[in-house]
Amino acid sequence: MDGYIKRRETVKIRVGDRYIGGDSEITVQSMTNTDTRDAASTIAQIKRLEEAGCDIVRVAVPDMEAASAIKQIKKSTGLPLVADIHFDYRLALESMVNGVDKIRLNPGNIGDSDRVRKVVEMAAERDIPIRIGVNSGSVEKHILEKYNGVTPEGMVESALGHAQILEDLDFDRIAFSIKASGVPMTIAAYRLMSERSRYPLHIGVTEAGTLYKGTIKSSVGLGCLLAEGIGDTLRVSLTGDPVEEIKVGREILKSLGLRKGGVEFVSCPTCGRTQIDLIEIANMVEKKLQDLDKDIKVAIMGCAVNGPGEAREADIGIAGGKGEALLFRKGEIIRKIPQDKIVEELMEEIKKL
Repeated sequence: MDGYIKRRETVKIRVGDRYIGGDSEITVQSMTNTDTRDAASTIAQIKRLEEAGCDIVRVAVPDMEAASAIKQIKKSTGLPLVADIHFDYRLALESMVNGVDKIRLNPGNIGDSDRVRKVVEMAAERDIPIRIGVNSGSVEKHILEKYNGVTPEGMVESALGHAQILEDLDFDRIAFSIKASGVPMTIAAYRLMSERSRYPLHIGVTEAGTLYKGTIKSSVGLGCLLAEGIGDTLRVSLTGDPVEEIKVGREILKSLGLRKGGVEFVSCPTCGRTQIDLIEIANMVEKKLQDLDKDIKVAIMGCAVNGPGEAREADIGIAGGKGEALLFRKGEIIRKIPQDKIVEELMEEIKKL
């Protein structure tokens, strides 16, 4: 961390072999979009998510067949596994028996107090935390009536009400999410919750949209919250391949200095002074660096104004000239490279680092 952001203090809970809250690293989550009952497809997608850097993965559990499949899924992945439960408490029990590491449910919608007690007793016995997830579309009718519609205050009241059910049963391994599809309401709700509670917060903008618009909405919403020190784990909700959620989530954290590791890539926007095909070069280099596991900074700069300074500050970089570029490594000029050799020679130097 660069030291500019001070995390809000929250309690620390264990999820499998990871922790969220307290002094633990902010984790990046995703959710599979395969049919959980199809264990093979779900396992294959989880492996792709793990390769992309996913820390915690959630699966939908709509019925008992899906809950049973968790046993096989859990055997095939080291990632902490979260079961997404709605309405039927027996699905939560079966998921925990089969090895799930965390439950996502709202205790107020799984039935009477006896059913809630059964879930809580098993969760406590197995040290399994429960995430209470309130979305703007799932606020209870009486709260909507009280606040005349969906409001941040109503969402927080709903979440705290669900938590009270668990607390009355002496259960406190709780995390909250209170997501809306609108960025301003999401930010307001999490700000309010961070003032009202010290349970760890799972942050996200729900149903953010497709890759392009969803990335923008999530980056703005999550960026604002994280910059204020709010958030212990996050999910970027995108319509598409969930692997993209991990990529975006990790980049959001890296941009704020909240996560290290992997390549930091800097490139200039180009202007009329640029005399090499910088856009193509930058795209090619970024693509080649995508899966490189090196904690380095690479700068692709277009001209002599900001180029040499940025390239010097990077571990390795180029500053463009007329049909060629200066190659910098650790602040020193190494040599000039003709335009048609820039990508090839830059990648060779990166491999040597």
